[in-house]
Amino acid sequence: MVSIIFASLAPSIALLCFFYLKDKYNSEPLSMVVRSFIYGVLLVFPVIVLQYAFQEEGLLLSKFLQAFVSAALFEEFFKWFILFYIFYKNEQFDQHYDGIVYGVSISLGFATMENIFYLIVFGVDQAIFRALLPVSSHALFGVVMGYYLGKAAITESRAKSKLVVLSLFLPWLLHGIYDYILHVQQYWVYIMLPFMIFLWSIALRKVKLANTPYK
Repeated sequence: MVSIIFASLAPSIALLCFFYLKDKYNSEPLSMVVRSFIYGVLLVFPVIVLQYAFQEEGLLLSKFLQAFVSAALFEEFFKWFILFYIFYKNEQFDQHYDGIVYGVSISLGFATMENIFYLIVFGVDQAIFRALLPVSSHALFGVVMGYYLGKAAITESRAKSKLVVLSLFLPWLLHGIYDYILHVQQYWVYIMLPFMIFLWSIALRKVKLANTPYK
């Protein structure tokens, strides 16, 4: 069990440190980052219950609905809800990059708990695969979500509402595409590799932009 917990935590902590240390301005309080990570861990439980309930009722059984609703919508909405209603409205959330820090932290908390459950069932030998795909993809969805909420926090224009909507819509869309590739493509690995490169390029660009002084 110790090896499973370590194998689940290690990639999440590494990615969280990577994005946390990318902050060029005032770093967020570690207590707030840890708190957001714990919220992400706890989010796994209502999501699992919701997914199980729909499955038992025979709903959302098609590959498309499993990818875009059961996985992407349920998971990204709950993460977005916590990020928006608990951290976005906090006084500490006062810079563009703050959104990325908290978005990544919540997402990695979720990915860590999800990873523990997965490795308990399928074995710790799946840890490298999980680190390269599910864990890192959750972090990248969190970057996109946090980027747009962070931008909304520092803008006073009418675009604020649009940015808030994009902070949920784009991670949902990317997550749905990610899961759909896993579900239906026979040669999914050949599609997933360029898609993950695409996700990383988007995320690193968002990191750079969020660190650019707002004018």
